[in-house]
Amino acid sequence: MTDSVPSTLIRVSAVVLRDEAGHILTVRKRGTSRFMLPGGKPEAGESAAQAAVRECQEEIHVTLEAADLELLGTFTAPAANEPGHQVEGTVFLHAAVEVDRPAAEIDELRWLDPAAPLPGDLAPLLEHHVLPLLG
Repeated sequence: MTDSVPSTLIRVSAVVLRDEAGHILTVRKRGTSRFMLPGGKPEAGESAAQAAVRECQEEIHVTLEAADLELLGTFTAPAANEPGHQVEGTVFLHAAVEVDRPAAEIDELRWLDPAAPLPGDLAPLLEHHVLPLLG
């Protein structure tokens, strides 16, 4: 590698999308058991915001504008689906949008009520970093 980032670090961009009731959209990728925010890995030359917009279009058929994203923060946690890896997630907030179906590698959509007891199948980044900030 040309920089000092360990090979076990996976960089991703993700978006918090809420419905009118304040529920948070989570997705489960095909062949996995953990739910996480929509998003994914940036492609070469993409900013974190550009990656978030592209991934949401690919995964859940939602068109977002990078200018409408609000940075929540960048967090590091154990990767949900890659044992022995860490994920560094740049997480954005976006106003409510209509989401009706999964696409690409997404098998399931689930709206999470952050005021209810949390299910045991959330990605660590979401559970331990994002949800505590959202209150």
